[in-house]
Amino acid sequence: MSVKGSCLCGKVTLEVGSFDRDVVACHCAQCRKQSGHHFAATRAQNSELTIHGEEHLKWYRASGTAARGFCQHCGSTLFWRHDGTAHTSILAGCLEAPTGLKLDRHIFAADKGDYYELKDDVKIYPQAD
Repeated sequence: MSVKGSCLCGKVTLEVGSFDRDVVACHCAQCRKQSGHHFAATRAQNSELTIHGEEHLKWYRASGTAARGFCQHCGSTLFWRHDGTAHTSILAGCLEAPTGLKLDRHIFAADKGDYYELKDDVKIYPQAD
């Protein structure tokens, strides 16, 4: 089953043939600053990800080792990609239901905002897992 997704304005769309992990919530300062809260992302091998409207996609070099992909028109953040890997993280909020995904873990919980608590039954890691 493939899952479709898009940015808010629909100029960038995507299809995922299969995911290689469930959703990870990242609470690091970079993810919080870019999203306004935290990232919740799944991941797929690049061979399982088809992106349409790539001419509307911009990549921001968030660090020396990774980039974040977003729609240049509506600003929707869609992707996170670590350099030199064969997979791409996909923001779960851009996907159309049903996805078959579930929240698997929280990472960088030590860096989370002070205005919320993590009270679910999901694994919590103070830094990376």
